[in-house]
Amino acid sequence: MTDSSESLRWFEDVGLGDVPLVGGKNASLGEMYRGLAAQGILVPNGFVLTARAYRDALDAADAWPALHALLDSLDPTDIALLARQAARARDLVYAATGTGTLHRLVGDAYRLLEAQYGPDVAVAVRSSATAEDLPTASFAGQHESYLNVSGIEAIFEACRHCFASLFTDRAIVYRANNGFDHFKVSLSVGVMKLVHADRASSGVIFTLDTESGFRDVVLITGAYGLGENIVQGTIDPDEFYVHKPTFRQGHRTVLRHVLGRKQLTMGLEPGPGGSRVRNAPTPPDRQKHFCISDAEALCLADQALLIEDHYSRQAGHPVPMDIEWAKDADDGRLYIVQARPETVASRRGAAMLETYTLTGDGAVLARGRAVGEKIGGGPVRVISTRDELESFQPGDVLVAPSTNPDWEAVMKTAAAIVTDHGGRTCHAAIIARELGVPAVVGTGDATRVLRSGQRVTVSCAGGESGAIYEGEIPFTLTRTDVGSLPRPRTPVMVNLGNPELAFRTAMMPCAGVGLARMEFIISESIGIHPMALAHPERLAPDDRRRVAERTAESPSPGDYFIRALSEGIGTIAAAFHPRPVIVRLSDFKTNEYAALIGGATFEPHEENPMIGFRGASRYAHPAYADGFALECAALSRVRGEMGLTNLIVMVPFCRRVVEAERVLAAMGRNGLARGKDGLEIYMMCEIPNNVIQIDSFAAEFDGFSIGSNDLTQLTLGVDRDSEIVAFDFDEGDPGMREMLRLAVTGARRNERKIGICGEAPANDPDIARFLVAIGIDSISVNPSSLLRTMDVVRQAEDAMA
Repeated sequence: MTDSSESLRWFEDVGLGDVPLVGGKNASLGEMYRGLAAQGILVPNGFVLTARAYRDALDAADAWPALHALLDSLDPTDIALLARQAARARDLVYAATGTGTLHRLVGDAYRLLEAQYGPDVAVAVRSSATAEDLPTASFAGQHESYLNVSGIEAIFEACRHCFASLFTDRAIVYRANNGFDHFKVSLSVGVMKLVHADRASSGVIFTLDTESGFRDVVLITGAYGLGENIVQGTIDPDEFYVHKPTFRQGHRTVLRHVLGRKQLTMGLEPGPGGSRVRNAPTPPDRQKHFCISDAEALCLADQALLIEDHYSRQAGHPVPMDIEWAKDADDGRLYIVQARPETVASRRGAAMLETYTLTGDGAVLARGRAVGEKIGGGPVRVISTRDELESFQPGDVLVAPSTNPDWEAVMKTAAAIVTDHGGRTCHAAIIARELGVPAVVGTGDATRVLRSGQRVTVSCAGGESGAIYEGEIPFTLTRTDVGSLPRPRTPVMVNLGNPELAFRTAMMPCAGVGLARMEFIISESIGIHPMALAHPERLAPDDRRRVAERTAESPSPGDYFIRALSEGIGTIAAAFHPRPVIVRLSDFKTNEYAALIGGATFEPHEENPMIGFRGASRYAHPAYADGFALECAALSRVRGEMGLTNLIVMVPFCRRVVEAERVLAAMGRNGLARGKDGLEIYMMCEIPNNVIQIDSFAAEFDGFSIGSNDLTQLTLGVDRDSEIVAFDFDEGDPGMREMLRLAVTGARRNERKIGICGEAPANDPDIARFLVAIGIDSISVNPSSLLRTMDVVRQAEDAMA
């Protein structure tokens, strides 16, 4: 817009190579403003008072000796002394930067912004340190920012306070903890046109999954108003996941939604030097809706990928990004207001697999969002205010409503961190990941149910849901160098039902998912009988009310089921893409179906549900056909709209060939025709008749998966749930081995794939060796058994060779 100088630069004149002059934040804004605008990335214009301007001002005031005297021997763990010395350092910098030269530079530049955006344009004044937003460290949240500032005098004052914030307590502690010299870090100040998200929404985007480090998704978080509530952890934000590979192929759909409570909305009100933020409760009706539309979430995902691609090209290697976005209430457009390399999950070594496992039990006291995958424990210390931090001892479990940057010296010494509020991008979560400390955020009531001195265990090893247990429960830690782990020739897959475990499990050295259980998603995420959603009018009044409450925000009850089931299955399919994922159609027994909301209306009472109205017999039956249509619609959405064609569908408990024909016809009527768009349909081989007639079944299906549990109980006539005859349940029985041999040779005779999905190969190495010897195509076990099974299979292969 005008000639830049060493003391002031416009965004169009700075880029990633200018970090020493303008700091990481401003360098990144300039890089996007000048390098990505042509691709549709919207960044508000602005200018930078450079680090050179900061240093020149301190030189002219001869402020350096006094700053050295305050900081050179400072112990950052002495909280009281830290507060006094930091305040004096800020006073020195504020006084030194009040020069006429800086005032003139700010005034001239602001008038040019007024010419572009209009008189008295409101701006954001933001600090940017020269060691900030680097691939190895992030100074985010350490320095001050000011919003909705207008007029030359107010902007100049805000700039001076930003310069002084180089010496906030939290910034001093962060530099000391991360090995940065206080006097080798300078600060610049960016002044940019304000995006009025206070009356709209804003949030944070990560171009990976923050907990597992899985890189094939974009995670978008958002809330009403300004995004500081998300960072501070005072609210639970909305979340949107987008799968990168299929998105790039043109499948523009949100993979998974998580509706946050968004308890507060942060707005602006007049304050000193501009506006100050204020929080107001979000109306309950507004909390029930997402803060942005799917179309807006997909637009943000598109921008995030463009930014990630650009930064990766600049670096010469993949660079996952941490991006701030804001929606402007005046023009309704989505702006990018910051981007930095993600510095925690992306640095995690992919070759070393760490597995934490609880080896005991305890009462669950609270649950929330797990941060990381570790386990920790110790005495609880409930902290409500900064003044209480002095009571905290190293090794305590920090329990608080939320955390902020002033607490970081204490957080570093915590055995674990627990908060009432916050999502995966809140301050507590960010710092916990950075420190490698287990944390559970957004519990809602931890400060109420836990008491100081109480000994607890904080576990993040169970997926996205973290738990706080009473007492200190023993646990194990296993480290495996996956990079050097020999792979067997026979594919070893995993069995999985919980979508929350999908991303981290997909990073294990497995060949895909041999059995994805639909029942877990229906029972845990939906909780309603499919027929109750297809026909709510048949329900008793109380059940009809419960269904209406759960599905109120969906276009119809059926749509609620389709979306929830497709997002759960889609998450698993996306995590392992392009590896195959074999999803089994619902295989609840009647007593299990009856336990769902509305289930009692639709399920008969059976004396022996294990061999009753289950599996394939239900799908074309009038008593369940409309519920089955919902299952098919969900699977069609995963393969079609989501583009996850690595999904294979499997039919369970199919007794007769004529039953197989009826089921396949019903699937075809509901959009899942075998062969259409490459769809493969497998059958569970778990009934003796499946083995006896395998040639006939092979004409109907593309492959088989042996269900060793059911096949064993039906071959040996043993109820696997009966303790008194449990001794006769033996998957290694000679008769069972013959069944396995006949199934495998029969499938191979018909050129059909065949695997096994059960724990028999993991529990009995002899069975694993037998399966390899007869030519099984794949073996699928629980994730905890994967590495052991791979080793057994590889040894069996070596012995055969």
